[in-house]
Amino acid sequence: MNKKKLTAFQKILLQEKDVLEKQYRDLEEGNLHNSQSDFSGEMPFEEEYAASGTTTFERERDLSLSENVKDILKRVNEALDRIDSGTFGVCEMCSQPIPEERLKALPYANLCITCKQKEEKAFR
Repeated sequence: MNKKKLTAFQKILLQEKDVLEKQYRDLEEGNLHNSQSDFSGEMPFEEEYAASGTTTFERERDLSLSENVKDILKRVNEALDRIDSGTFGVCEMCSQPIPEERLKALPYANLCITCKQKEEKAFR
């Protein structure tokens, strides 16, 4: 991959990193402002059960979103490292080039489509 394309992918990844870091901070700050009863899902006895369920659902949703953002952020950082090391755009399993179309859709992809499908089949 030529330097111009690498620079373009690096710019996209850095922008994505900024967005993800902000999302992660927002999710974590929202969780820090919750009380201990919000963390555990416990509500005062006199409150309705529906309110307790809603709070628990929202907490679980936020935790799931936070973990997802953290995972994608890790993948973005790994892609930036691959740019620095000169291995960006090369499949980590078969060492073949990852098609540019795949990288445009998922710039932090580390596997070609064939190897990704093999990986997914192995986890089923």
